[in-house]
Formats: sequence, structure tokens, C-alpha cells
Amino acid sequence: MSSVQIFLANARDLYSRLLETYLLEPWELQCIMFSLGYVDDLADEAESAAAVEVARGDWPQWRAA
Repeated sequence: MSSVQIFLANARDLYSRLLETYLLEPWELQCIMFSLGYVDDLADEAESAAAVEVARGDWPQWRAA
């Protein structure tokens, strides 16, 4: 599994638990994920930004109907 896929899964999980993280910039999300133990090391900022865009695009699907 690539680092982008791992980051994406972690971002989706974090968004579902802490809704206030949805509006954070990718670098802010990296720092929070690292400090909360979601990742062992910080991913490249470009990879994080790509994963965040995908996770944000998936967001409406997570909402209850």
C-alpha cells in the first residue's frame, strides 16, 4: 500500500471522528495526524495534498441520508 493510500485512509478516518479537521490545510492535517499517531512519519506535502483532495471529494458520501 502506498503512502498516499495510507494517508487517504487515515484522513477519512480522522474526518469521520473530528469534523473540525475537514477545513485544515494539508500541512496542518499532516501535523495533527502525526501527533495523534495516525502515521509513523510525515508524508511528502504533495502526497498529503493529493490524499486530502480525494478525501474531501468523498465527504458528501459519508453523510447520513
